Amino acid sequence: MGLFREYDIRGIVGQELTEDVAERIGQAFATVGQARGVKTVSVGRDGRLSSPALRDRLVLGLTGAGLNVVDIGVCPTPLLYFSLFHLPVDGGVMITGSHNASEYNGFKLCVGKEALYGEAIQHIGKLIEAGRFSSGSGTVSTRPLIPDYLAYLKTSFKAVRAEHLHVVLDCGNGAASLVAVQAVKQLGCRVTELYCDLDGRFPNHHPDPTVVDNLQDLIKAVRRTGADVGIGYDGDADRIGAVDEKGNILWGDRLMVVYSRDILAVRPGSTIISEVKASQSLYDDIRQRGGRPIMWKTGHSLIKAKMKTEAAVLAGEMSGHMFFADRYFGYDDAIYASCRLIEILARAGKSLSSLVADLPATSVTPEIRVDCPDTIKFDLVSHVQARLLERGQDRTIPLESGLKIRDVVTIDGVRVVFEDGWGLIRASNTQPALVLRFEASSPARLAAIRTFIESELEHSRHLLAT
Repeated sequence: MGLFREYDIRGIVGQELTEDVAERIGQAFATVGQARGVKTVSVGRDGRLSSPALRDRLVLGLTGAGLNVVDIGVCPTPLLYFSLFHLPVDGGVMITGSHNASEYNGFKLCVGKEALYGEAIQHIGKLIEAGRFSSGSGTVSTRPLIPDYLAYLKTSFKAVRAEHLHVVLDCGNGAASLVAVQAVKQLGCRVTELYCDLDGRFPNHHPDPTVVDNLQDLIKAVRRTGADVGIGYDGDADRIGAVDEKGNILWGDRLMVVYSRDILAVRPGSTIISEVKASQSLYDDIRQRGGRPIMWKTGHSLIKAKMKTEAAVLAGEMSGHMFFADRYFGYDDAIYASCRLIEILARAGKSLSSLVADLPATSVTPEIRVDCPDTIKFDLVSHVQARLLERGQDRTIPLESGLKIRDVVTIDGVRVVFEDGWGLIRASNTQPALVLRFEASSPARLAAIRTFIESELEHSRHLLAT
């Protein structure tokens, strides 16, 4: 798959991503941008040790190809997006490895207020291969944006009275360290800090809140201190993880229920989007409360684009990307999502666990990542998809444990819907891995569905290998 992925550019620094490559990415992006009327772009970077050197060469490429640069410094990715609405710029570039390990880094690219993805990212790679770049002499200026961002949040949540709430924040030594504690304290909360000093080596745990192991310190701190909620972030703070007052994890789809109920209470009939990994109970709950639910593809750029075409007020992913177009700009911002969650808790006067206690009880797995080379992962998923479509259509084929296929959803990978649950296989767009998830009415049915889906995967893997 290489550097140029579905919705960003990402790789191991010093191997596929070198400083020379960073400069050429700047040249290629400037060439694309100028053809679309871009003159000035903002550039931000996360706290990874490789980010300063990549920034220098990226800016050299951008300015050498004719773009002016406004350097907003070290910050979370949401501040790069914020700059597109707050500063007189025509696009932006965020240097970040997101939730990947410390040896990774990469670039998220925006033209206007839209993130580039898909073919637009591939086009950048093709321009670099061809070596056809515009030329010019752009300027560089510096504009720290964190004070403006915090002031914006303070104004947006000025009516919140959360002095009675105790919040544990785990910044994972990522870019959230620069803003999260201040943002939450502005709401009046008492804050217990975990790993809220910026360190691009991520010495305490990996900054990825979709992995249970990475939330263990947060869970322990919530239980030890009796906090009302625990909030964790990924490396560039565009993804949120949440733990309730009992220390139970609220995966992204359950967190979406909290947000969607709050919004639908004042904006009935609104469109709300989630993705193929989300629980069926989320879509059912949105519909029952008068909303219009849409299941869509995984990926922050893909979700943001779908939000615009559907005029959605809210979207969210299992991975913790939360997109608010209600009272906000429609991009994924885990700091803003934290403030919205605290606002809901402060207003409700109830515990976080009680806000979702009425959801149907199901057995569900977290995201399960299975290592799979980039070179075969999409072919493997396509093979599984074709086989399961065939099995779903041919009712004479017996399924294990009495399972009956009701539907096969192919929006993104393959989601097989049974009478009492579902199973998913899709290829990750950010890692050499497949992503699986399962949900069912009971642990026994969950085990049966998982066994069936995983056996289909292994069958296809064997066929492709021979």
